[in-house]
Amino acid sequence: MAQLIKDMLNLARTTQIEMHHETVNLSALAKMVARELKEKQPERKVEFVIAEGLVVRGDPRLMQTALENLLSNAWKFTGKGPDTRIEFGVMQRNGKSVYFVRDNGVGFDMAFAKKLFSPFQRLHAKAEFDGTGIGLATVQRIIHRHGGHIWAEGAVDKGATFYFMI
Repeated sequence: MAQLIKDMLNLARTTQIEMHHETVNLSALAKMVARELKEKQPERKVEFVIAEGLVVRGDPRLMQTALENLLSNAWKFTGKGPDTRIEFGVMQRNGKSVYFVRDNGVGFDMAFAKKLFSPFQRLHAKAEFDGTGIGLATVQRIIHRHGGHIWAEGAVDKGATFYFMI
């Protein structure tokens, strides 16, 4: 219950705190989050592939929260498989940078993709994977506050990719 309350407060704060736009090194933030995840579960063998030099203009606190949620989800949903790989990178689409977090975990059925970003909507049973169902809703609000867009693609047992543009 305490975690749920904390997550709900964080969700509310993402739409209310004053934003401070500056240069944000997403690569450095992703590396920091990856390091923290590995420290919490050093027994897990996870390959992180983080592209260098990914920089945006945005609020550093909010972007850190977004990457923490995205990378933590990838970590969580790859926890049952061997040869885990989590990637953070960028690609170009219509001349714009599209950032992504990709994993080779349990994935999801695309028929339920729209539910991913709604609070308390879970695609996996709580007994299978812990969490409050708030993380991706928080990420979506952060990306929207930066004038961006987020979406996801996945397939059951084939992993998931979360894309965002700012």
